[in-house]
Amino acid sequence: MAENYQYGGQAVIEGVMMRGRHHYAVAVRKENNQLALFSEELGYSKKHPFLRLPFIRGIVALGESFVLGLKALQYSANQLMEDEGEEELTFWEMSLMIAFAIGLAILLFVAVPLFFRGLVAGVVAGTLWRNLLEGLFRAVILVAYITLISLLSDIQRVFAYHGAEHKVIHTYEAGEELTVDNARAKTTLHPRCGTSFLLYVVVISTILFSFLGEQTIAMRFLSRILLLPVVAGISYEIIKLSGKNQSFLLWKVLSWPGLMLQRLTTREPDDSQLEVAIAALQQVLTLEENAQLYNVRSINQPSTPVCE
Repeated sequence: MAENYQYGGQAVIEGVMMRGRHHYAVAVRKENNQLALFSEELGYSKKHPFLRLPFIRGIVALGESFVLGLKALQYSANQLMEDEGEEELTFWEMSLMIAFAIGLAILLFVAVPLFFRGLVAGVVAGTLWRNLLEGLFRAVILVAYITLISLLSDIQRVFAYHGAEHKVIHTYEAGEELTVDNARAKTTLHPRCGTSFLLYVVVISTILFSFLGEQTIAMRFLSRILLLPVVAGISYEIIKLSGKNQSFLLWKVLSWPGLMLQRLTTREPDDSQLEVAIAALQQVLTLEENAQLYNVRSINQPSTPVCE
């Protein structure tokens, strides 16, 4: 594994996005069975090294993952719409979808738990216990939401690509050749999965919010949103440590709840889906290798004009 870098990605519509240190790539299976590939350089954190510092990098990763995820989803959706002869999503249509997604997340994971907290406030004594119950409500909503959407056939396809992404990452991390046969034997569960990250966010936020003391309803609502970057930074460091230290019992135990939750968000992929995930990761690896060779040549060679 190059420089022990932890590659990752996400499932999209009929495809997979893989992310490396400096590049990401999206591979999508079109209706004619051909693969559509899109790749781009990740330049922001590269230009600003302080953004890769512990805890800060977790906040940056959350923002980048959101932006890249949306780009990857838009690309995959446009490929599907092109196959069906429909027009691509416009900027305003995509913006409306983003606004709806953010609003739904705030409603489900901030407003609704606070509402339930208010319902039990009269019978549960102590701010600490009320905050803990709020966190429990948030965890129940997360599991219920994932369970409900997993019943949709289109989402099951996405979850199968999610499983393909994990299998291919496992294959790469095992130092094996990226082939369908090697990937097929791997597990669909991975300790660095975004599903596990969400669960860590729920747990860490519950612990953090429990120390805030009594607040007004407005302050509780604002604090849950404003402290999200802090929660994300802590959760990111934990999940990175967990992924690197699976040989230790403590980290295996801490990873177990997230792995169990992944049983809802992953499905066994078919060989065609594994091929898509492999294509995305191979594209990223090629781009990373070419960039590294270019950097080495730039350092070793004098910067003189070359005439052709």
